[in-house]
Amino acid sequence: MGVPRESFPGERRVAITPRHCETLAKSAVHVVVEPSAGVEAGFPDAEYTARGARLADRDEVFQSSDIIAQVRCLGANPEAGRADLARLKPAQVLIGFGEPLTALNETASLAKAGVSFFAMELVPRITRAQSMDALSSMATFAGYEAVLMAASNLPKIFPMLMTAAGTIAPARVFVLGAGVAGLQAIATSRRLGAVVSAYDVRQAVKEQVESVGAKFLELALDAGAAEDKGGYAKAMDEDFYRRQRKMLTETLPSQDVVITTAAVPGRKAPILITAEMVEVMPPGSVIIDIAAERGGNCELTRAGETVVHHGVSIIGPTNLASKAPYHSSQMYASNVVAFLKLLIKDGAVNMNLDDEIIRDTLVTHKNEVINARVNELLSPAAR
Repeated sequence: MGVPRESFPGERRVAITPRHCETLAKSAVHVVVEPSAGVEAGFPDAEYTARGARLADRDEVFQSSDIIAQVRCLGANPEAGRADLARLKPAQVLIGFGEPLTALNETASLAKAGVSFFAMELVPRITRAQSMDALSSMATFAGYEAVLMAASNLPKIFPMLMTAAGTIAPARVFVLGAGVAGLQAIATSRRLGAVVSAYDVRQAVKEQVESVGAKFLELALDAGAAEDKGGYAKAMDEDFYRRQRKMLTETLPSQDVVITTAAVPGRKAPILITAEMVEVMPPGSVIIDIAAERGGNCELTRAGETVVHHGVSIIGPTNLASKAPYHSSQMYASNVVAFLKLLIKDGAVNMNLDDEIIRDTLVTHKNEVINARVNELLSPAAR
């Protein structure tokens, strides 16, 4: 298995850590690593070689490997990733994030290259696949880092302080969306001493929200079936979002921080906060829009930028998991290794398409796009 250095600008994670090289060796998987692949994540080359990996230049990593493991494959690295297309070999297995539901041209290019591409963001949310759920792993870091970003930009402190100079009231944090990122944002905000409330279209998550210390905001809205059978959020109709925005507007004036996390796989993020809603928030308050890379939950969000509107800072962070590359690499590598244990049988890749995890995660195989969800999105010309 080859582990090339990530080429996406600002990407500091690595797909396999030294400890996982040792784990893979026990399954007769030999790891070839490009020099400095793990340096920015805190894993020097010497740690890889000490755990049995071999160092080789990028061309040899691709040429000598049956399996390539990356954090960002072509679809999630559309510019720099194109340089690796010529390095890929027919029948080679490629594993990583690849945005297959949106990066359709890049997905078609991988099919043309003849690789068997497994997209880690398509791992189904079933009990048997929990150890492989890389999206949830990375969302954990996004929720954590979003709170740190909010705390460093808010002109207040989070905890209540009782001092000789008087009492300082705790900051008020409102989290929109109670998936993995949202729950981690709640928990981290509570650890810093904030008063936290949260909202999600899925009434079923109320107990989870309360278990990590937040008050669940209940809106008199019928969300119906708000998640699909895979456990991912479903897009609602515009009338629902309009009524939701109206009710949320009543909550925003009392909040110091709003963290938005709502995303629908393969779709633009829903607009939950309009410019007019921002204007009712107190000056100095902060919005951290975790969905910035998907277009943002706030109408004013710009990915990778901070926009100030009526004294409110709207921050659109990107690649939050890469801000803690040591631990996010560890978790991602654990997800990949767990997937490999399923994929590799008796020292060979086993394309068992009767297995739900393998079938749903496999996007391209034998020069074709074979994933049903992706095929629905591809035009006949792109096929």
